[in-house]
Amino acid sequence: MSIKTIDNYNFSGKKALIRVDFNVPLNAELQVTDPTRIRAAIPTIQKILSDGGSVILMSHLGRPKEGPVDKYSLRHIVSTLSELLHTEVKFADDCIGASADELAANLKSGEVLLLENLRFYKQEEKGDVEFAKKLSTYGDVYVNDAFGTAHRAHASTAVIAQFFKGNCMFGYVMAGELLNAEKVLSHPQKPFTAIMGGAKVSDKILIIEQLMEKVDHLLIGGGMAYTFIKAQGGNIGNSLCEEDKLDLALQILSSAASKGVKIHLPIDTVNGDKFDKDANTNVTDIRNIEEGWMGLDIGPKSAALFADVIQQSKTILWNGPMGVFEMKKFENGTKTVAEAIVAATAKGAFSLIGGGDSAAAINQFNMADKVSYVSTGGGALLENIEGKELPGVAMVNENC
Repeated sequence: MSIKTIDNYNFSGKKALIRVDFNVPLNAELQVTDPTRIRAAIPTIQKILSDGGSVILMSHLGRPKEGPVDKYSLRHIVSTLSELLHTEVKFADDCIGASADELAANLKSGEVLLLENLRFYKQEEKGDVEFAKKLSTYGDVYVNDAFGTAHRAHASTAVIAQFFKGNCMFGYVMAGELLNAEKVLSHPQKPFTAIMGGAKVSDKILIIEQLMEKVDHLLIGGGMAYTFIKAQGGNIGNSLCEEDKLDLALQILSSAASKGVKIHLPIDTVNGDKFDKDANTNVTDIRNIEEGWMGLDIGPKSAALFADVIQQSKTILWNGPMGVFEMKKFENGTKTVAEAIVAATAKGAFSLIGGGDSAAAINQFNMADKVSYVSTGGGALLENIEGKELPGVAMVNENC
């Protein structure tokens, strides 16, 4: 894969307009609780500053519906960003208009400016050309480093590239995401194991179909596992189930058998009498969950079986937790899988952790530095693996 990155560009005296993904979680006091996405963008910013350039950052935060909302203001992340960059970050209280115009015009080499939330304008998500054109006036060169939104044809992620013919490229986050996904999809060492979790089969059907052409093993956990178990005639109590996807689950199992892909379903389950951190729990065969109980994690036997398959693998893709890992009583399945991935990686396997909840889990267990790559983009990674063209990638490639 050939992609144009910031490595071969000298930013001396240039203003770099960078689309980053600073859509990070904030607590009730509006403080950043997980700076992973901010930290990921630091090397791109530092390369430009060390060249003697200046940086103008633009991002979204949350999903404001009707214009500016204080809890979605990017000013809440300025202190965290300044701390990670070891430099004072300037902030424009709008992403276009007088404040942004003035601060961008007066920005000096070595300085960093953060614009206010792009999604305070509906034009951003609509991919409005005039809005993109206005944003483009702030920089000499455009860098797309927002993999988390690369699957969206928004003004700042895709439309804007046309105003930087020959002067647009990918930052290190974007390049890393694309190259590591390519490694898994095009050149996987065998055995290749994919671990799929999360709530719904319907959310993962396209990626499962794509992976079925590539993987040797497919481990299925999380809420989606109970749909497979019910489809096979098991009793799943009050567990999550997509009743309208039972036939689809059977089709997936049949397709896997015909392609020689080994699907591993859980054999036991940790159940709760309610969806609550203080729920009463029991462990049962996954096919015999009593009424009034719901499966909230794979059981210890399943976790051990999954770990065994993972540790024998050379390429590992993990997308989706095995249970409600945010609750201590239901974290063991996800944690055991994470530990097995770490062990396999230590033995030379390539492991890609697929964004979203999987990234949150690997961070919660402090294992992110012990796997090969942790993706910052859940939806974008899935669409990339599904074989879809990502607008944020296509537009940069087309214009540069």
